[in-house]
Amino acid sequence: MNHTVYLKLSQITELTHKDVVLKDVAQVYCDDQNVMNKCNSMKVMTVKVDAKRRYIMSALDVINKLKQLDSTIDVNNVGETDFIIAYKPPSPPAYIWQWTKTVFVCLVCFSGAAFAIMTFNNDASVLDVFKELYRLIMGQESDGLTILETSYSVGLALGIIVFFNHFAKLKLNTDPTPLEVEMRLYEDNINKTLIQNDGRKESGVDVS
Repeated sequence: MNHTVYLKLSQITELTHKDVVLKDVAQVYCDDQNVMNKCNSMKVMTVKVDAKRRYIMSALDVINKLKQLDSTIDVNNVGETDFIIAYKPPSPPAYIWQWTKTVFVCLVCFSGAAFAIMTFNNDASVLDVFKELYRLIMGQESDGLTILETSYSVGLALGIIVFFNHFAKLKLNTDPTPLEVEMRLYEDNINKTLIQNDGRKESGVDVS
């Protein structure tokens, strides 16, 4: 009796162990539990180099291995046609180095954002505009710090928090933040480029 195995491969999977089985890189479903367990435990590849590296594989390779494992199954791939296995050797977490990088990136981003805001305010003469508005509305000269400058500063900070939808561990809603969207697009573009470059190498296309 033939059984249909539904295969959903992930575009990229990060692993720290060398023996890669099917359940590491894909979701597998079959109405027969024994067949599904057998497919899940099938070895996809073994990492031979103990170094951080990405490996590109095709769904056809996995389907071929499944057919060799059990010729009576029919495989229906509903996931990626090509996928990436990102191997990283296991190593103890370096908390000090991670926190150092985090603090450094935060300082760079904060300094860059502050510089950009200051240069924009200087180019647009925002302080002069506020002084003129205060004189027209209140009928007297501004002393340098008024409700306009205070509201502008508070509103700028609140606007950034609302736009990025993120403050510490708190989120205003369940939507992904703009940074998360951009990072996801960046990761997708990297994965697609790696897969396309691997395909061109196999076909002998020179893109240099």
